[in-house]
Amino acid sequence: MVKTNAMRLLERAKIPYRTAEYEVDETDLSGVHAADLLGVDPGRVFKTLVARGEKQGILVFVIPASEELDLKKCALAAKDKKIELVSVRELPALTGYVRGGCSPIGMKKKYPVFIDAGCFRYEEIYVSAGQRGHQIVITPKDLVDFTEAKTFEQVKNS
Repeated sequence: MVKTNAMRLLERAKIPYRTAEYEVDETDLSGVHAADLLGVDPGRVFKTLVARGEKQGILVFVIPASEELDLKKCALAAKDKKIELVSVRELPALTGYVRGGCSPIGMKKKYPVFIDAGCFRYEEIYVSAGQRGHQIVITPKDLVDFTEAKTFEQVKNS
């Protein structure tokens, strides 16, 4: 397996994680498709989305792959009036990552991170390792602690 910067950072911090790989399908980079290829519940696979707040600037949101970003809930969580997703073209310059391989760990700069509180329903969740086809499997607590994330309710727990 490829060793990504996100993996190196977790190892340096002595945070346990596992990895999972899947064959990248350039026609479908969605997290739900990645979950299917990995053979896991799509609720356990979390995607990383980058947004720009009107007042707060760049913000990172980590939500279940099967969900769409609720911009109003995200703005509320970030204490901003309005947020919008950054364009795919801006992603590499802002984060060092590309669409389908964006990790909340190891971005070029330290941005505020917000993780959907539903992550705590699972013992471990999957997030991008920073490269398409590579996932980090980590406990939600370790991810929240390492990224210094705030949790928010993007998805109502049923």
